[in-house]
Amino acid sequence: MYAIVELQGRQYRVEPGARLQVPLLSAEPGSRIAIEKVLVLSGDEGVRVGHPHVEGASVEATVVRHGRGPKVLVGKYKKRKDYRRRNGYRDDYTEVEIVAIHAA
Repeated sequence: MYAIVELQGRQYRVEPGARLQVPLLSAEPGSRIAIEKVLVLSGDEGVRVGHPHVEGASVEATVVRHGRGPKVLVGKYKKRKDYRRRNGYRDDYTEVEIVAIHAA
């Protein structure tokens, strides 16, 4: 059984037991969250596609930890103008583990 969910504007394919890194959530590690925006639900009875969401379906997840991703370097350059800039950033993320997928 798997589901495709939308979380903070991004879509993820999830299965029970899977771990994913999502943009930073304001939930404490160890807490449970419910994801209500289920776009596609696949199970024993077949595939259900929502319009835009599957009615009554939800995904339950546990917050494992918060962290920071790898450094991403960004550079600007203009030829013949002696202009070079280099900047970097690291995205904050929350790692969640999918506990269960509930279908209505």
